[in-house]
Amino acid sequence: MENKGLTYRDAGVDVDEGARAVELMKQHVKKTFTKNVLCGLGGFGGLFELDLTGIQRPVLVSGTDGVGTKLKIAFLADKHDTVGQDCVAMCVNDILCQGAKPLYFLDYLATGKLKPEKAADIVKGIADGCQLAGCALIGGETAEMPGIYEDGEYDMAGFAVGIVDKDKIIDGSKISAGDLLIGLPSSGIHSNGYSLVRKLFFDKMGLSIKDYVEALDATLGEALLTPTRIYVDICTKILEGFSVAGMVHITGGGFYENIPRIIPEGLGVEIHLESWPVLPIFTLMQQWGSIERDEMFKTFNMGIGMILVVKPEDREGLMQYLRDIGEEAYVIGEVIPNSTGVRLCQK
Repeated sequence: MENKGLTYRDAGVDVDEGARAVELMKQHVKKTFTKNVLCGLGGFGGLFELDLTGIQRPVLVSGTDGVGTKLKIAFLADKHDTVGQDCVAMCVNDILCQGAKPLYFLDYLATGKLKPEKAADIVKGIADGCQLAGCALIGGETAEMPGIYEDGEYDMAGFAVGIVDKDKIIDGSKISAGDLLIGLPSSGIHSNGYSLVRKLFFDKMGLSIKDYVEALDATLGEALLTPTRIYVDICTKILEGFSVAGMVHITGGGFYENIPRIIPEGLGVEIHLESWPVLPIFTLMQQWGSIERDEMFKTFNMGIGMILVVKPEDREGLMQYLRDIGEEAYVIGEVIPNSTGVRLCQK
């Protein structure tokens, strides 16, 4: 009997399927290309030509993140075309906080067994997120790693690069007592706290991904897979017409960890409870899990995904502008003197 030599496919890696996955991805990736992209998909590096029109002192701003255990929900639901937007959002919303306009994005996708159609769905979500953020998806890496990931599972991360004029960097240094916090609504849980989410809904409550939850007017899977909102468009418009002293992306760590990142020493923040409508998903989790209020606010966004810190005199003009363009926003608190951290209070 003739002995056949081992192949890479015998070891669990199918390079032909990898090539087919790239072909399926191309249709989605090309939709994100702008005139600044000087390369196609498949090169050794992504090429992006900077347009420095109107920028006197260009500074590049970068951020990296992943989707976390929200991916477990995608596995259960076998729905993979939205979590890519979460990955983009977590990166571009972060660099936006320093006033940066996102330029381009690269992703990293690792799986145990590559399934081209699934990989293409994932990249579709990434491309959709890039289009919402106005940035180009100029490259990435898809790794097939048998023995590292279980069959049907994958992990994803990415990074975004943006640009800001040095004189327009937002770093919180101009924040002072009396400044107001304007909150922009989230689309849901976004991409943080999903280990607690899964423990509550699946372990404690015994629900399945297909169960309809009346309070959410959706199946549990639909509610939990709602993509993270991307704030680039609305915040870019705001920055073009208004002075903003600080910006906060409410991600892991909730209000308690993220807001202090931009507040100068000697100042604190007072958050006025009931000044915005908390989304039903958070009310439900708090009730069903008997979760303490402070635990909710240090884990989740509670319905506010982005916070802008503005001077009191700019409040009415900004709020009117947002009403005029159909955007929801809420004055959710203020900066207070002789304090530290975040304090929740009834107002």
